Amino acid sequence: MSQTDDKWNDGSISSGSNVSYWIDSTSILAFQNPDQDITTEVLIIGGGIAGLTTAYKLLKAGKKVVLVDDGVIGSGETGRTTAHLSCALDDRYYYLEDTFGKDGAKLAAESHSAAIDEIENIVQTLNIDCSFKRVNGYLFLHPSDKIENLEKEFNATQNAGIDTAFLKETPTINGGESMPCIVFNNQAQFHVLQYLKGVADAVIALGGTIYTEARAEKITKDGAEVNGYNFSAEHIVVATNSPINDTFTMHTKQAAYRSYVIAGKVPKGKLPNSLWWDTGDLNSKWVSQPYHYVRLENFDDEYDLLISGGEDHKTGQADEEGISEFERYERLESWTRNYFPVLEDIAYRWSGQIMEPVDGLGYMGKNPGDDNIYIITGDSGNGMTHATIGAMIISDAIIGIKNKWEELYSPSRISLKSIGDFAKETANMASQYLDWVKASDLKNTADLNAGEGGVLSSGLKKIAVYRDYDNTLHAFSAVCPHLGCIVQWNTNEKSFDCPCHGSRFASDGTVMNGPAKTDLSPIHVKLFHKNIK
Repeated sequence: MSQTDDKWNDGSISSGSNVSYWIDSTSILAFQNPDQDITTEVLIIGGGIAGLTTAYKLLKAGKKVVLVDDGVIGSGETGRTTAHLSCALDDRYYYLEDTFGKDGAKLAAESHSAAIDEIENIVQTLNIDCSFKRVNGYLFLHPSDKIENLEKEFNATQNAGIDTAFLKETPTINGGESMPCIVFNNQAQFHVLQYLKGVADAVIALGGTIYTEARAEKITKDGAEVNGYNFSAEHIVVATNSPINDTFTMHTKQAAYRSYVIAGKVPKGKLPNSLWWDTGDLNSKWVSQPYHYVRLENFDDEYDLLISGGEDHKTGQADEEGISEFERYERLESWTRNYFPVLEDIAYRWSGQIMEPVDGLGYMGKNPGDDNIYIITGDSGNGMTHATIGAMIISDAIIGIKNKWEELYSPSRISLKSIGDFAKETANMASQYLDWVKASDLKNTADLNAGEGGVLSSGLKKIAVYRDYDNTLHAFSAVCPHLGCIVQWNTNEKSFDCPCHGSRFASDGTVMNGPAKTDLSPIHVKLFHKNIK
């Protein structure tokens, strides 16, 4: 195993310690490390689906492009998705109608359908072997929801021009004969990292340059510092899930959520290739009203994988409901077996981070206040299509083409209709600063097992500590360098997560997710050895 392979499991180049099926079934996609100053037309920061698609489209248009990623290709949230390709969005179309008007909802539907078409076209053009399939998707009622809402959603999808039908039963799922649903025809699915490999190969073939394990810092209108080298560019695209060039603007418009995934074997032929979603828990304490999402993927000659996700909570706030990260996998498995009793052994467990915009649509375009810095964020659980839409909008903007979706997804937009949700998320964020005066979750590091971490108090200090597998204790300031919240230990992914704005740090204190720009500050253990045992 190479050094890069080792880093998948310690969180230093990925956004968690658990390995997804996509990562496990794909070779490491690593390229050269930075070794000199660079001047280019477009600098793209982020090697997930958003950054690579943008790079590919701009190179085809004749632009000179350099892409950098602080891990390897797909090691961020793209590699932790469930890879649904759908115009059935997290937020109901009747909500989007109310927020953006019927024309806006229709544009949203059109853009996500076009994103699926764009992915299919890239697959065919580049002959990418990524198991791309057109499938139907089924939206059925969560027990907390009402049939009237499903009927209202069906009418809204029809207004938006989507190819849907209202069915009296939900095909395939246990108990589905008495459960009405909306079928979204002509959706799709794929193996996302095999897709990224094909796009990355095309980027290189078109003359682009990719650097991996290349960390971008000090992002300005002139470029960025990458591993200490100066990367100058006329245009900068920040495609990092949560913008790392933002301090005060975008994090007020979106909230970070943690979502959980299991993948288990089912005998081939027992289930069709389809997408399934429930309508979400209307009684949830979370503004996003978490839902479940399920699909099938080829595994081997005997089995398919049933991939099921859900049980979301705000990042760093699993304890708010008294449900641990590991219990969430158990709840997800129980829910999945109830609806899909053919599920056999669970082969994979992982989690990912979702950025939930306050008004339901992603933010793709010029960063507020900047003329040549662009961002792609706010995936809202539809990351594959939102990212592709962002690539289409931003590549058009850099080339000089007016994109008809540009205003709908503008990061500068203000949605007055969503002011209530904005207030709730802001109140939740503000309440997290109480962690400064709350008792710490860890009393004594002597009780800290190898491979575990926590937060303790030492006088007025809050200290994040981690004991590695050779029993060495590492300590950092527990204060998130973004805006001063106290990070929380994520036992499942072995990371320190900020409950305010979703910044995440590996067990060695390295920043993995923005909006934080810098690592947790290391603390010399000897300076407070009397407080740590």
